[in-house]
Amino acid sequence: MATEVKPSTIVNVITEDSINKENQKKKAQKRGREDEDMEDLDDNLNEPNKKPSFPQITIEDSGESQIRKISIPYNRLAPLKSCWQQIYEPIVNHLKLQIRMNLKTRKVEIKTSDQTKDPNAIQKASDFVHAFSLGFEVNDAVALLRLDDLFIDSFDVEDVKILKGDNLSRAIGRVAGKDGKTKFTIENVTKTRIVLADKRVHILGSYSNIRVAKDAICDLVIGSPPGKVYAKLKTIASRIQERF
Repeated sequence: MATEVKPSTIVNVITEDSINKENQKKKAQKRGREDEDMEDLDDNLNEPNKKPSFPQITIEDSGESQIRKISIPYNRLAPLKSCWQQIYEPIVNHLKLQIRMNLKTRKVEIKTSDQTKDPNAIQKASDFVHAFSLGFEVNDAVALLRLDDLFIDSFDVEDVKILKGDNLSRAIGRVAGKDGKTKFTIENVTKTRIVLADKRVHILGSYSNIRVAKDAICDLVIGSPPGKVYAKLKTIASRIQERF
């Protein structure tokens, strides 16, 4: 005898089969996407790290003009007036900046112009003027405009050792030496420039050279004899020559 199949059961069977097939397709598509993602991740891991490249920033991109004001102490006003031409010529001609001397506020004002191309020009110019205000010669301070690896380090003699009265004066005298001999020796060996302004010491040079000069000055302040410091500097100078 043939059994009759109700139409409702046929519809239910068809719908269940279609649902199962759709679920299988979705799972297969999901596995395929996961496999592709893993392959991309493996490719990224195998590739070396690439440095991001950014376009160079110009003055036009920065928008508004920048202004820097450098305070000048009273004892450097007269040298500033006498050496003004040597100061403003490299700033105006080479860096294409605007500069003026404000005697009322005792400040040198530097401003970018339309012709300024280097975004670091105003920082170099302010460092140059600041070095001159600390007591460095113009010919020494102008190196900050030409070289990028020069810095200025300043510290007090009392930061090394607490001294007062005659002891402080003797410590400063040991650093300077007779007729400045000790200071000149440290400058020539370490290729730096040193300014002794009362209890303040300013050193101009590269990072490594400043460190060597600072160690020699600290030894003299603590009380090491100059002969011992000279011998130490001599060995350091020989090592520097061997490197080059």
